[in-house]
Amino acid sequence: MVHAQGLLHRAVHVFVFNSRGQLLVQRRSASKDEFPLTYTSSASGHVGAGETYDDCAPRELKEEIGLDSPLEFLVKLPASPGTANEHTVLFRAVTDAAPTPDEHEVASLTYFGLEELKALLQVDPAAFSPPFATLLTWYFAHGRPTSQTGESCV
Repeated sequence: MVHAQGLLHRAVHVFVFNSRGQLLVQRRSASKDEFPLTYTSSASGHVGAGETYDDCAPRELKEEIGLDSPLEFLVKLPASPGTANEHTVLFRAVTDAAPTPDEHEVASLTYFGLEELKALLQVDPAAFSPPFATLLTWYFAHGRPTSQTGESCV
């Protein structure tokens, strides 16, 4: 409803990486009202009334792909056409736990290397939801993950 009316609202996205530095990418369900069957973040969703970004992110991670993992705040982006009018906070998780997707939310889950995603985004941007494309572009420029020791794990 908020998307159909073009209303500004809040959302979270979570990028889940495995220990090899691959990003878990969700293909949205065909029943989604916006951007069905496009690639999107590992998990994402709208922040509820009275809910914080920090409360919403682990809830969405659990509801959509069945994972519990510590989350790291990466960035908050203002609402814009590129974020589907969502004030968006991006979090990162690193886990090798097996996801269990909600079949009503998720058509499929696939791990991609970042260079592979960058190439696919350049060749077929329509395959990505606009918010995911915006977040990936930010991530390629600013958000490379680091290990506990400060060494790159990508």
